[in-house]
Amino acid sequence: MTDKNFVADNATTTEILEQVIEEIQQTPQEYLPNLLQIVRLFRESVTQNTAEESFRQGWQEAMTHEYTSCFTAVGWD
Repeated sequence: MTDKNFVADNATTTEILEQVIEEIQQTPQEYLPNLLQIVRLFRESVTQNTAEESFRQGWQEAMTHEYTSCFTAVGWD
């Protein structure tokens, strides 16, 4: 691995962003939409809720839907 391909642990955010931008600029234009999708999916995967947060959110949504459905069924909406 050459020094150019290596990001040191002590690199600043600015240095890393400069390297990311340089790599993007070297990417053929027709592949940029795919690269954008990859970056977005990566960001989403590393910022997802913890399992506990996901469970709580899902439970809350399920309970809200369940109660709403019950009230609608009996005409209390």
